[in-house]
Amino acid sequence: MHPPASANDSHYQATRNQQVVAAPLEGRARTEVAVIGGGLSGASAALNLAKQGVEVRLLEARQFGWGASGRSGGQVICGYSCGQEKLERLVGRERAQALWQHARGAMDYTVGLIREHAIPCDYQRGYLHVAERRSQMKDLVQWAEHLQRDYGCSPEELRVLSQAELQDELQSPVYRGGVVDEISGHVHPLNYCLGVCAAAAEAGATLHAESPVTKVERVHDGFRLTGAHFTLHCRELVYACNAYLDGLEPHLQRFVMPVGTYIIATEPLTDAQALIRARRAVSDSNFVLDYYRCSADDRLLFGGRVSYSTRPPRDLRQSLRQRMERVFPQLAGVGIDYAWGGFVAITRNRAPHIGRTKDGSWFLHGFSGQGMVLTTYVGKLIAESITGDAEPLADFAAIPHRRFPGGKWLRMPLLLAATSYYRVRDKLA
Repeated sequence: MHPPASANDSHYQATRNQQVVAAPLEGRARTEVAVIGGGLSGASAALNLAKQGVEVRLLEARQFGWGASGRSGGQVICGYSCGQEKLERLVGRERAQALWQHARGAMDYTVGLIREHAIPCDYQRGYLHVAERRSQMKDLVQWAEHLQRDYGCSPEELRVLSQAELQDELQSPVYRGGVVDEISGHVHPLNYCLGVCAAAAEAGATLHAESPVTKVERVHDGFRLTGAHFTLHCRELVYACNAYLDGLEPHLQRFVMPVGTYIIATEPLTDAQALIRARRAVSDSNFVLDYYRCSADDRLLFGGRVSYSTRPPRDLRQSLRQRMERVFPQLAGVGIDYAWGGFVAITRNRAPHIGRTKDGSWFLHGFSGQGMVLTTYVGKLIAESITGDAEPLADFAAIPHRRFPGGKWLRMPLLLAATSYYRVRDKLA
């Protein structure tokens, strides 16, 4: 599967500050653990296994950070895309509270990882959840109150803003209010991912770029991975491919759907600080949402649109410009220097899909657009499970998941039809 817009058009590629050098795998080799996928989840699993003295090889089909980990909106959000209320319905209040503690732990782990390895990724604390309509604002207030009442969040961590108060935070005329989230924040995603990869290599993991796995077989003593120029035997196997399983594990692939999401970056702005005070990241409350933030070099990075057909929208720059200028009319005519996109993997319930297959391999995917924090944390939990402590992973494995309906050919049209309904609902609500 190819990305819907070239990674080379990405602002992140233009501002990457490190290079992970890793030769392709060739010939025959053995290792204790093989991890497929050189994004954040795979890099974290390799890092934490190597820290425990486990022999591990990390295989990436292209370059590290090539997928969603290196081209996302960079939002570092505490929680789950499905929300805590849905988790309560899926697994009950007690388990949902345990999962929230994992989410808080994931935030602490992410910040700690950046500091421990001095990863230069422009980490910035602070987030704004905003609402365009009264009904959305009511939902935001209830969301904040729910987290304060049942999940231990303080009023300082989640602060409700009226429309007038929001104007001091965000220079846009389209919103009725919002919630300041001091738990979440944002990063330069590619530099963060490359930093975790570099930390894994320094800890002793062996990294291989340009090493696509084309076949996986269960053998008596583990797994055999085959590529065009290599065969790798391993005792344990981790799938960290997210939207890019590409048929390697057909059963797992039925539980996730690749969704394209897109971003533009403006030319440097002289008044970037005036757009978003305190340089917080922002997202609205629509089903098909807009999300944006100011970069360290004073550009507005504005994301939105989705594609469930794996094809990018026509006139990507112009369509995103129109959305951006609706939110910020003062940016009419500003230069757009970059436009790019990538795939995230969603699940039917928008909760992450994590666990172990019947053949004994491990997997983590389906973070549904909210994986910058959870991926590295769950990668650590996978590593701990492999070395003997599977208890923390039990909370995630308890989340029930269903396959997307429609089989190989019909599941995408069915999802497109459902999404069209929510687009209309966003406009009419």
